[in-house]
Amino acid sequence: MRKLLIIGWVWPEPNSSAAGSRMLQLIQYFQSQAYEVVFACTAQRTEHMADLDKQNVDCIEIQLNCTSFDAYIKSLQPDVVMFDRFMMEEQFGWRVSEQCPEALRILDTEDLFCLRHARHDAYKKNKEVKDTDLLNSDLAKREIAAIFRCDLTLMISPIEIELLTDLFKVDASLLHYLPFMYSQNQLAYHNPSYEQRQGFISIGNFRHPPNWDSVLWLKQQIWPLIRKQLPQAEIYICGAYPPPKATDLHDEKTGFLVKGWVDDATKAMQSARVCLAPLRFGAGIKGKLAEAMFCATPSVTTNIGIEGMQTQLPWAGEVANEAKSIADAAVRLYQNIDVWQCASELGQKNAQLLFAQDPHFSALSSRLSTLLSALVQHRENNFIGSMLNHHHHKSTKYMSQWIEAKNKG
Repeated sequence: MRKLLIIGWVWPEPNSSAAGSRMLQLIQYFQSQAYEVVFACTAQRTEHMADLDKQNVDCIEIQLNCTSFDAYIKSLQPDVVMFDRFMMEEQFGWRVSEQCPEALRILDTEDLFCLRHARHDAYKKNKEVKDTDLLNSDLAKREIAAIFRCDLTLMISPIEIELLTDLFKVDASLLHYLPFMYSQNQLAYHNPSYEQRQGFISIGNFRHPPNWDSVLWLKQQIWPLIRKQLPQAEIYICGAYPPPKATDLHDEKTGFLVKGWVDDATKAMQSARVCLAPLRFGAGIKGKLAEAMFCATPSVTTNIGIEGMQTQLPWAGEVANEAKSIADAAVRLYQNIDVWQCASELGQKNAQLLFAQDPHFSALSSRLSTLLSALVQHRENNFIGSMLNHHHHKSTKYMSQWIEAKNKG
């Protein structure tokens, strides 16, 4: 039995974020390939974290800038180490290389952090993101360096793969497309009918800036336009960790209902007639929209929302980028049963094309098998990665040792 060590940025919360759900999908994949899985994390445990013990995953708490990790990983001797976002590779990559040089190193990006950050910054400045914004970004330099240092990086969006290969000149041999992965049971849910559903839903972790911005846009501009046409309509604003500024938006009179945390996000999505996701910035692909697809819930979103999630079939709902056009599209889907039914059926068809588990499992297995059998040659072909490992590990190693000595003192 091979061993996988996941070094997590946070403990996975599948009901709080798409990132948490994806991490569980990755764990499920490796377990299906007969891997023993260990999840190590520096963060504090949370009330909403997945019960990994029940899923036969060993949970280990680790410390930053501490040699205790070196002793631990040396005794564990994992065959594969997966870093949950580039910050974990920065902190622990050199320790993994020193103690387990033959372990395959994988980076899971979730989405490109530098792209999301650049888009957020551009949105605040009311301008478009340019290539030079990314090329001059310190965050991009850190994230792309981590991609080069790893043997393989899992990318959730084909758009981001294009960006990495075209703009940053990352070799395709270092990247692997792996979106959300859903079982056939999930993709073939027997979902409620049009008549059995009511209301709109907007869902997303409130700590994620694109989600919070979309809630404000809904409250201030979009929802009043919808209520003008549908005076009795209600919208349920769901998501983990709602701050007081979010719960203060709750308004029974206007049907703007801030529910916050829901125990079963899938059930909440199935009960709604239309999903609203007016995202003005962000990156990666959107868990809420993937869930809307397999729940057969038509959605109204923006160009940012559909990025990396399109197929040869039309979108399962409507795409608009201005408040009035979003509101009109939402009302049209909500009122017209024929339009709704067509979009509903497209949702499950698109989900099948994008997220069917088996072909993605098979492709990843083939890729990992090839890498594990020719890892030395793969690394020799990645000179930039070797160079970055050499310099980064030296500087990070000595900085970490200095911090550890300072803490002891």
